[in-house]
Amino acid sequence: MIRVGHGYDVHKLVSGRKLILCGVEIEHETGLLGHSDADVAVHALMDAMLGAAALGDIGRHFPDSDEKYAGANSMLLLEEVVCMLADIGYSLGNADITIIAQAPKLAGFIEKMRKNVADACGVDEDCINVKATTTEKLGFEGEKLGISAHAVVLLCRQD
Repeated sequence: MIRVGHGYDVHKLVSGRKLILCGVEIEHETGLLGHSDADVAVHALMDAMLGAAALGDIGRHFPDSDEKYAGANSMLLLEEVVCMLADIGYSLGNADITIIAQAPKLAGFIEKMRKNVADACGVDEDCINVKATTTEKLGFEGEKLGISAHAVVLLCRQD
């Protein structure tokens, strides 16, 4: 049996925060605001995985009202989601992540992002795709006010 999930997340860009995407810290004048490290791409991925397994969303499992998740490393939370899936007999088949940001340019970071996600999910890198796009200066991403991300996953039943 297979299951498909979609995730979406958005975070505001602000001064004084690190910019972390798929576990990669990227030098930039602004970073993403959030209760955790605000890794918008990993948050979208976790929501896609949880959704495919009918386990709710990251707010249910890692609420921003819980201080133990303040500043949390999203890659470690992703590993927890992988364990949740394994507990109910599922594993990640593949994931496709799209990061929407006007700046910075992300092409030079994509391979490291893929590796980080693959390692956290316990899959080969060729099971993970990460891509980035702009909005041609339209919308909040285009105005450099925030970054959003979408993720689509396929989960496979482990028998």
